[in-house]
Amino acid sequence: MANKILFINQEIYPYVPKSEMSCMGRDLSNKMQENGYEIRTFMPKWGNINERRGQLHEVIRLSGMNLIIDDTDHPLIIKVASIPQTRLQVYFIDNDDFFMKRQMACDESGKEYEDNGERAVFFARGVLETVKKLRWTPDIIHCQGWMSAIVPIYVKLAYSNEPTFANTKIVTSIFKDKLENSIGQNFKKSLELRNVSAETLGAYRDDFDFTELCKLAIDYSDAVIEAEENANTSLIQYAIDNKKDVLRHSADNYIDSYKSLYDKILSAK
Repeated sequence: MANKILFINQEIYPYVPKSEMSCMGRDLSNKMQENGYEIRTFMPKWGNINERRGQLHEVIRLSGMNLIIDDTDHPLIIKVASIPQTRLQVYFIDNDDFFMKRQMACDESGKEYEDNGERAVFFARGVLETVKKLRWTPDIIHCQGWMSAIVPIYVKLAYSNEPTFANTKIVTSIFKDKLENSIGQNFKKSLELRNVSAETLGAYRDDFDFTELCKLAIDYSDAVIEAEENANTSLIQYAIDNKKDVLRHSADNYIDSYKSLYDKILSAK
């Protein structure tokens, strides 16, 4: 039976402009599917995505759930599209407040959104709840981009008793892309869910920034990938110091090295 990989991406080309991360978001999922893995792929439905051109449509049976973040209800909307010239289907997490009318990390003036932390919380919970609804059990979850950085702690702690994720391994890719500003003093409170509490996050600074967010992802991941050359040397060193399996960047045939890493962490079950 084929191993199942859930790709949780911040960016996927052609829905957002070409970048190292958006091209990897497309190519990695597609190539792993071609290599016999069973794939599901998610990304946020950023406000700059053209729904008509991308042929997105809402999946009514998956939409309609309300996620409570910091005592506020946020309706979850799920959309889906297929990337042309591939067999790759992409699920989009949408919400009026967090995504529908807003760009990625920054507004049109280039200012980072003050609630980027809460947006990432909503995205992580939206993906995990949708995967549960799909009744699909991933062997590996591969997170790409800061927007997916909360997924590892949720899988390992908040969703650890869910049969869907009980045996799932986590891989986090580190890119050069980063946030410049704090994601808010209220971030720890918004992150609270089940047995993830402010006390759980005691080792992290109250004023969460990009580095703290990535450390949180690394701490609850089974393996870390340097997805670009010199992606972030301090974070890669942090992963090495914390005895994580680290795959260093290689421009040559990265698919084989990624497959080897997947096989290694799966064999450690």
